[in-house]
Amino acid sequence: MQVPQPEPTEGVPAVGKIAGGTAIATQVQPPPAESDHRWGFGAFFLAEAVFILASVTLAAIFGDPGESSWFTVALPLMLMVPTLLSAAVAVVITVVRGNGPRLDFGLHWRWSDITTGFGIGAIGLLSTTVASMIWIRWVGPENATSTVSTLLDGVRLPPLLAVLIFLHVWLIAPVCEEILYRGLLWGAMERLRWSRISAFVLSTAVFAIGHLEPERTWLLLIIAIPIGVARMRTGRLTASVVAHQVNNFLPALGLLLISLGVVAPS
Repeated sequence: MQVPQPEPTEGVPAVGKIAGGTAIATQVQPPPAESDHRWGFGAFFLAEAVFILASVTLAAIFGDPGESSWFTVALPLMLMVPTLLSAAVAVVITVVRGNGPRLDFGLHWRWSDITTGFGIGAIGLLSTTVASMIWIRWVGPENATSTVSTLLDGVRLPPLLAVLIFLHVWLIAPVCEEILYRGLLWGAMERLRWSRISAFVLSTAVFAIGHLEPERTWLLLIIAIPIGVARMRTGRLTASVVAHQVNNFLPALGLLLISLGVVAPS
């Protein structure tokens, strides 16, 4: 009578047989550890508060173009520092209260995520361009300006600073914003076991409102939809970062040409 063998325990060598009847030991691998983090909505509110506080402080220090003789030099700081600070706070939170941005945000640089983000971003760029044209016709060219383009209105930058702002708007700002909205905020909802659809809807809405440009909120909603779709489709932040960068290329190029005086602001 053959006695049934008990099931092998996780992490304990299990005895098996090959065709010749020789017993061998095989190692049963334990399941991967849980990657749950210990931060929630409070972490997002903290990072967002850092962004707002830094923006207000820098605006109070440097003033506007008519009041500051060195506004041209200060402008890159006003555009870049708040975004970078808030993203840095988000990354520190994942290190202290989680598993780091790579695991908590899904920042895995896979070609599949890059190609997915590029494809969805290209579709988003097309839809954003159409929506922007409709929006300009609706509100008029004089009112169809973003906060960044308003700051650059009438300001001529040295080529080095102009290129720096171009690279920030095109490549750096999307990384920082994705870390904040579809990383920190999305992760807070995942911790509460919200569905991906719910996380997509709320992060899209907060992204549009969080830019603090009430007149452009609905346009920002349209911009955010394909970016959120990239995040939801892959479950990782890399795809939404790439989609965001693709979407920001033409606006960043326009700002570069304006800041160099090549074209006049609309």
